[in-house]
Amino acid sequence: MILTDEQRLDWLRLIRSENVGPRTFRALINQYGGAGAALDALPDLARRGGRLLLKVCSRAEAEKEMAAAARLGARFIAMGEPDYPKTLQAVDTAPRLIALRGNAAVLARPSVAIVGSRNASASGLTFAERLARQLGEAGYVVVSGLARGIDTRAHKATLGTGTVAVLAGGHDRIYPSQNEPLLQAILDQGGAVVSEMPMGWEPRGRDFPRRNRIVSGLSYGVVVVEAARRSGSLITARFALEQGREVFAVPGSPLDPRAEGTNDLIRDGATLCAGIEHVTSVLEPLVASGPRLDRSVEEPQYILGSEELWDELDLPDIARAPVRSVMPDAGIEDEAEEGQADLITFLGPSPVAIDDLVRQSGLSIRSVQTALLELEIAGRLERHGGNAVSLLKI
Repeated sequence: MILTDEQRLDWLRLIRSENVGPRTFRALINQYGGAGAALDALPDLARRGGRLLLKVCSRAEAEKEMAAAARLGARFIAMGEPDYPKTLQAVDTAPRLIALRGNAAVLARPSVAIVGSRNASASGLTFAERLARQLGEAGYVVVSGLARGIDTRAHKATLGTGTVAVLAGGHDRIYPSQNEPLLQAILDQGGAVVSEMPMGWEPRGRDFPRRNRIVSGLSYGVVVVEAARRSGSLITARFALEQGREVFAVPGSPLDPRAEGTNDLIRDGATLCAGIEHVTSVLEPLVASGPRLDRSVEEPQYILGSEELWDELDLPDIARAPVRSVMPDAGIEDEAEEGQADLITFLGPSPVAIDDLVRQSGLSIRSVQTALLELEIAGRLERHGGNAVSLLKI
């Protein structure tokens, strides 16, 4: 699949619109046959779901973002296109579009993520550098999040062999700012930089877990070098497990708080990593067989005309587009489709499988999917793993 320029613009508009995450994107394409038609349907879906105002990304806003990306040398790659990483495509919550700077070919090579403490010890930094260098020499690309500490050392050690940095903000909002020279070195020496966030987006706290799922999703395995018990690196490890990837942990002194998280991972079943052979011996068979599907994915691949998508969970929306007014009609509740009204009685705060909703409600699968879309675009529905949904309080 290769999108036309017009399709790519519509994809960007749709994914930047309010309450449209990865799974909603797929459902909208499935329902309407393309991103352009889905965009036209958003206001009416929101109205039927009980929402009077919806932030829909305008064409001008999307064109502005694309122009800003182009000025930095970034381009948007859609899932299903040749340059989209196959490992990431197999992940449940993979972004519809990624903005890429640098060498796309590096994303096609087998990758290992190395993550760890921002305030790493001298021994932790030394080990991360040595392991990263050895993995690079063995043919692996090293992926990390461009953070201080372990991430920085891993990137620097693999500038010559291939490294990928995943950003928590937009391509023009590098965090931390002191790593801008490192990012440029990555680009200059044949690496790549990836982000799903809009241009101009300043990273916030919740954006780092979003980034972490891409770090693990690009990789066959994640090595955690140092991590306290409340470390973001443990979030990356959790994502890796959910995505069916291998988790490795470097043991540390029980007296060092920076080793508590890694020691816990080993106790809970992660592979102990004290050298490169502990990583390569596990990953070599996996690389030979190709990336595995996310463990939480229970549905097959969807073929939607020319757009090939994977069933996915939604993430918090990135709403930064102008508000398009949806003119209210009298008695919105009365105008809700019968399918939605019937379905709400079967929904609550606890997740329920969509298949169970179909059986319990007696509605057709199409009626259920349409009603769920209306509720989701209105911000009243939450998606969960295992193709389950729940009703949000409003």
